[in-house]
Amino acid sequence: MATALSAKLAPADDEPAPQLGFPPVPAATPLTSIICFIVAAFLGAVGQFLYKSGAAAANSGWLSYLLNAKLAGGVACYIAVMVLFVAAFKQGGSLLVLYPIYASTFIWAALIAWRFEGATISAVNVLGMLVLIAGMFLLGWKS
Repeated sequence: MATALSAKLAPADDEPAPQLGFPPVPAATPLTSIICFIVAAFLGAVGQFLYKSGAAAANSGWLSYLLNAKLAGGVACYIAVMVLFVAAFKQGGSLLVLYPIYASTFIWAALIAWRFEGATISAVNVLGMLVLIAGMFLLGWKS
């Protein structure tokens, strides 16, 4: 009985053995994929800034949203982000490496707010940015 059960559970000769534990480490992520995600993170932050400034300038009517150049610019930024994501993954980029890079959107957003809105970036904010950068580095380590 045990041998019959073992035979049913064992993979056939042409089937790969089941993988236990962590999946295999992906191939190295191309530099071009990393650059795509850095640019996407920046454009994502620009898009957020345009949404915020466009919303402040819009009336409550739908037409004012549709005709608002800043809101349209924000949408264009997000479309560009999507295109860059697809390009990065198409080039063989690893999600484990690339998506933490997109977290730099928070850093870009803070810098844009500082530059264009006069927002204050405190020492605690800088520490948070450094923690994000360290996290991005550690998540992509050896991947």
